[in-house]
Amino acid sequence: MDNEHVHHIHPIAYIESDFTEKFGIPRQSGLVEGLCAKVVMQPEYSQMDAFRGLEEYSHIWLIWEFSQGIEKTQKEENIWNPTVRPPRLGGNVRVGVFATRSPFRPNQLGLSCVKLDHIVQTKDKRVVLFVRGADLLDGTPIYDIKPYIPYVDSRPQAEGGFTKKTKDYRLQVECEDRWLKMLPEEKRAPLLGVLSQDPRPSYHNDGDRIYGMKFAGFEVKFQVRENVLKVKEIHTDRRMDYLLGEKRQYNE
Repeated sequence: MDNEHVHHIHPIAYIESDFTEKFGIPRQSGLVEGLCAKVVMQPEYSQMDAFRGLEEYSHIWLIWEFSQGIEKTQKEENIWNPTVRPPRLGGNVRVGVFATRSPFRPNQLGLSCVKLDHIVQTKDKRVVLFVRGADLLDGTPIYDIKPYIPYVDSRPQAEGGFTKKTKDYRLQVECEDRWLKMLPEEKRAPLLGVLSQDPRPSYHNDGDRIYGMKFAGFEVKFQVRENVLKVKEIHTDRRMDYLLGEKRQYNE
């Protein structure tokens, strides 16, 4: 390809979320509205004038990159496959990549609609957007932010393809109080919401298997049998830097 037709884009922000690994992240934004995250703008874009009027909107679009899970050689050589196997179809049915939101696409760009809570500028002059419902890994680069406009972005009559068959899929979650109380109160409902979405790979159906998921600085062990997810244990993930007070702090 002629280099004059190649466009280079750079992150304008990075997200801070409760997910430090891919396992457990909801498969779409908005499925767990209680999930809180921060969009932290890069210094050169931390100008409040750039966000004037944005708080009049309840939701925003985030355009971001699948920064993990894509092989380096695939990125460099732009290797991609025309078909993928959506997890919600069991991992065995192939669908065209452009009929899915799979990360394995030519430019590895993702799109998420999130609820905008509020915007602040910190003492060190960084602009931070507080959002809910993000399906993003901690540290994900953000390339653009746009307002969600209901009268043009919402199409209630639109067909949902294969997703209309899977959109109501949920697991029943059972978690003893002794485990749930390990978490801060504001993290409990979001965790239960994440677990109800069934974090397992869709091709896994081993009722004896114990899974481990990292969430908000904790390790959550669970088991799934007959559409019931039972939390077996929750304990502190001591490897997390911010549990030692070293996570990035933004003074409001």
